Amino acid sequence: MITRREFTKTLAALAATSPLLRLTDLKPSRLGPVGVQLYTVRTAMARNVEQTLARVRSIGYREVEFAGYFGRTPAQIKAALGSNGLAAPSCHLPLDAFTTRLGETLETAERTGHKWLVFPGLDQEDHRPERYDQVADQLNAAGEAASRLGMRVGYHTHDVDFHPWDGGETPLGRLLQRLDPRHTDIELDLYWCVKGGSDPLYWFDRHPGRFPLVHVKDAGPGPEFRMADVGAGAMDWRAIFALRQRAGIRHYYVEHDEPAEPWASITASFRYLSHLSV
Repeated sequence: MITRREFTKTLAALAATSPLLRLTDLKPSRLGPVGVQLYTVRTAMARNVEQTLARVRSIGYREVEFAGYFGRTPAQIKAALGSNGLAAPSCHLPLDAFTTRLGETLETAERTGHKWLVFPGLDQEDHRPERYDQVADQLNAAGEAASRLGMRVGYHTHDVDFHPWDGGETPLGRLLQRLDPRHTDIELDLYWCVKGGSDPLYWFDRHPGRFPLVHVKDAGPGPEFRMADVGAGAMDWRAIFALRQRAGIRHYYVEHDEPAEPWASITASFRYLSHLSV
């Protein structure tokens, strides 16, 4: 597996040898609309959803990803988004939302306007091949049902998904083999990929088009890889996003799990990404 220290070398090699890397992947341009995962400002969301969305939009964000609705109905969420010129292409939901509550989930998502329903991921205690297989099958079934309404299902990665089992297979590799690409996708958290000892470029090159959603947060130098605002760490964003077309990225969500000051964090990350030319 390619390591994070080989970002630049890998990109140059791909540009020279990969038949799927197009010239447009290397032409400098700005990223698409930058979004934010609202978990980062969850305390503000718990106080006032509408005011939080308005403040998010004032920073410059055009898209948001929900992690809970804080007592608001689908109609209220849709109205708050519309009044602030925001879109919510995706949301995070617990596993039972894809199984025992699937009908309710799909109705809410359709009324709210989501296009992706994302499971936040398995924990360390579930780090077993058979558990990943079980969840993949559940997401496949949910994805097939969601597709009838023009929606898709996704799995969000954490560091545990890059930790190999005996024999070298990784959970993410197993998921990519088992999840049906007709109905399901991976939301690659770029920070947790690096924290987990892997490299986004490795996955982008070997599984093109499987990553329409990404979480964007920075990592400081190893071995700690401390989480940081985007642009304040050591990750090579130009190298990563140079392969955005190959990866299939359509939505970029800024996130910081435990920022010292959430509003300052998402403002700094937005400013960096909105000026990034790749």
